Amino acid sequence: MLTTLRIKNLALVTDLTMELTPGFNVITGETGAGKSVILGAVNLILGQRADRALIRSGTDACTVEAVFDIRHLTAPFASFFEESGLDPGEPGELRIRRSFTASGTNRQFINGSPTSVAALARIGEWLVDMHGPHEHQSLLQPARQLSILDAFASLETLRQEWETEWNRRKQVAAERASLVADDAIHQQQLELLRHQAMEIEAARLSPEEEGVLSAEFQRISNAARLMEATQSAQSILCDGEDSILDRVGGLGRLLTEIQRHDPGTTELLAAHILATETLQELNMLLSRYFDRLELDPERLQELEERINLIQSLKRKYGTNVSDVLAFGETCRTKLSEWEGLEERTEKLAAELAQIDKRLLDLGGQLTQRRRLAIPRLSREVSQHLGELGFRQSRVDVELSTVEAPGPTGFDHCEFQFAPNPGEPARPLRTIASSGELARVMLALKTVLASADEIPVLIFDEVDANVGGETGLAVGQKLRGIADRHQVLCITHLAPVAAQGHTQYLVSKQVTDGRTESRIERLDGPSRVTEIARMLGGQSAAARRHAEELLGQIPTARSKDPSLF
Repeated sequence: MLTTLRIKNLALVTDLTMELTPGFNVITGETGAGKSVILGAVNLILGQRADRALIRSGTDACTVEAVFDIRHLTAPFASFFEESGLDPGEPGELRIRRSFTASGTNRQFINGSPTSVAALARIGEWLVDMHGPHEHQSLLQPARQLSILDAFASLETLRQEWETEWNRRKQVAAERASLVADDAIHQQQLELLRHQAMEIEAARLSPEEEGVLSAEFQRISNAARLMEATQSAQSILCDGEDSILDRVGGLGRLLTEIQRHDPGTTELLAAHILATETLQELNMLLSRYFDRLELDPERLQELEERINLIQSLKRKYGTNVSDVLAFGETCRTKLSEWEGLEERTEKLAAELAQIDKRLLDLGGQLTQRRRLAIPRLSREVSQHLGELGFRQSRVDVELSTVEAPGPTGFDHCEFQFAPNPGEPARPLRTIASSGELARVMLALKTVLASADEIPVLIFDEVDANVGGETGLAVGQKLRGIADRHQVLCITHLAPVAAQGHTQYLVSKQVTDGRTESRIERLDGPSRVTEIARMLGGQSAAARRHAEELLGQIPTARSKDPSLF
């Protein structure tokens, strides 16, 4: 319920605080006293546009604050606060403050946390339904009308089953879409992975191979030059009388001669022997090397092809053979995963088919039970309309099938109203008369009081163009609704005002040469005085009539005050 409303510098209001009570609150006063300012303040709290022209003249800023008791509400406030980054505030309490300045600055807060006008509008849909010339009416929204029809038909469980399946379908469809965004592209990528993995695997690479191949290729491709050079080296080393070994032999004879005449030169002969053995070993190595050399064009071609293959793979997949092998392993891993995705995609498609079958069954049940409930709803609302002065009017509910199902099923709902016999029913949201609309809303709210979860209902002009017994009926229905909701009603009819659990009087006073609106909660005698004024004056007859009207009202405020 709305517990406190404070208004500062709005229109004729300087500083006004209104402490509200559970049940039926009526607001009365002379025309022009400022009753509409209260509705304007609530509209600001609900996120409607802030008009700088409403700022009280002589001031720079306007502020509106509201405190709601949300302890018994089922709306998802906690998740909303978390998603929006707002302070949850005191347990069971919601504080909304909005201010705007003459310069155009507009600020709004929920539980002290800065927020947006859109956030106020969203949270306002859970808190207040306003019925009047500038209404905040969730009941006019087709989606809200469908929810109310479902609540009237006791379809909450079935609708929850549908919504659960619908959300599950969205999750499964999203997962399937994330696996395969485009089947053709998926197949192309799959084939590319297969080709890359097979190409690298078929090459049978090893990290050391490239160096070995390169050395062998260099040797074979230069075999002719190497053989010629080896033969020339051997010729210099050992062929002919002028070869190195032949001359070394002559050197040895000279060294032997020297040793014979000088025994102390033994080391010279030893060094000669070592040099001779080294040159002989070199000759042997050259011979073996020459034997390994061969002119093999076929092997040379094989080596060239193999080296070209490795170079091609390196250009495609990495800077060296190790990188190429790592790329091939990655391809095989991805290929295994993607081939598994194909199987997963098929399973998800089968799961979607099962969900769609279930949704078709649940949606059919919803539509059938909704259609069965519509005649009873229309009959009960039309009956209440008759008691409110529309004796030949009726309310119908049009249920149509939407092109694409949504989270509420296959149906679109539209409440319709036919005010005059013989005239076709029109959508409730297109009705021009605010007073007419308010009474239709009152009839609907009376029927749906137990199903509607919005805690605060505000009615303005609900008594327009009515009087006598109809006015009394309006008041009684408002009081009946107040058994389950907090009701605020601005009224000019005494029978309506007398039905209120609490009555407030808005009046204008002149202070220091300036007019300002004030509000006061009326007690017993002052309430009789105000009801008498509404009846036409302060005559003894008017006061007796006022006392009679108030005496007809039960003293109990609400059958279930815990709901507020």
